Amino acid sequence: MFIPVGDTPNPRNFTPWVNWFLIGANIAVYVFITLPLSSTGVDINDPMVREYLQHISKSLPSDISLRQVISQISAYNVFTFIHGYKPGAPQMNDLLFSIFLHGGLLHLAGNMLFLWIYGDNVEHRLGRFGYLMTYLCTGICATLFFSAFAGDSMIPLVGASGAISGILGLYFLLFPRNSVKVFIMLFPIYFNVILLPARWVLGFYVLVDNVLPFVAGASSSVAYGAHIGGFLAGLGIAWTGERFAWHWPWKDTMRHLGRMKHDAKKSQDAAGASRIFDIQDALKEGSPSHALELIANMSSSEIERLKPDDCIVLAGWLDESGHPIAASRLLKRCLSIHTLSNNPAEIYLALGLLRLKHGQTTAAYQHLLSVFDHNPSPDTAQKTRNALARINMYRGAP
Repeated sequence: MFIPVGDTPNPRNFTPWVNWFLIGANIAVYVFITLPLSSTGVDINDPMVREYLQHISKSLPSDISLRQVISQISAYNVFTFIHGYKPGAPQMNDLLFSIFLHGGLLHLAGNMLFLWIYGDNVEHRLGRFGYLMTYLCTGICATLFFSAFAGDSMIPLVGASGAISGILGLYFLLFPRNSVKVFIMLFPIYFNVILLPARWVLGFYVLVDNVLPFVAGASSSVAYGAHIGGFLAGLGIAWTGERFAWHWPWKDTMRHLGRMKHDAKKSQDAAGASRIFDIQDALKEGSPSHALELIANMSSSEIERLKPDDCIVLAGWLDESGHPIAASRLLKRCLSIHTLSNNPAEIYLALGLLRLKHGQTTAAYQHLLSVFDHNPSPDTAQKTRNALARINMYRGAP
């Protein structure tokens, strides 16, 4: 048995109010709705009960009779049929309300454990309102993804699993250096809590626990499609946010830096080479306006000719001129080119300082820690430690 029980590092001096609210809301719905209705019987003459039985009978296994179902159903079964999301009869209010309903105590406990472990970091990264909207959005996306493969089924989908999977998708992309505490129980010979890279744990959750059963068409009450859809939605939100450095795209007129199309021949001609020489001259002269005018018209292949030090200086000028998306884009492009051929420690430092300047402390932390993976010079290492000290938010910084 493998059970995640925590993660590290966590933000210091931060109270995840929205995450606690979501956990509390799910528990409250269970305590005040699920539990009372689960112990309440039904009237077989109730039209909603008859409709529920009519639809449920179509999907019963051959070894279970309708009489057996009638003897076991509770008012909560009918309640979830009414308010759960049914692909065959979609309703907008069901789409939202079903996210807070659960099939039982274990279903609720597992979901709330995952939300408690991963939600606080994501809330800190997105902000309270952004986190709440993301939770609801990924929950809706998860339900619609599930619905796309369910046809006209009238079996209701309930649970926060899809929304929480969306939070896991964001966590996977935004916290690559975090670790998860996993309790391992191999009864009766081994009990221990170990630290595993977060991406290993989340990758196992997605691939082994969901993708493989989904592809294999496993018969289960688990909504594998909702889990996959939510995770993909979370990945998409995180990827888009990182692509635009978590700024509104329309506020940076140079956000498409490096996307100008040039064929291979043109990118190697005298005009392209001349532009590089002109930029280098502008760098030597300390002329930001001239350099930015030149770089605005460069193709991606031309940007690849820039040296790491040139990228760092130009990124600083871009940011100072009100182009934070372009600055981040340039540094990441430079990083992808020079990771193997040159020491990228200074580029990671520049990325970390850029994110720190814009108040994106969690992203800054991830980039700054990456500096120490690439044999930084003593000066770069000290600057990185100074930046980490400014964050003063996570424990265990090098």
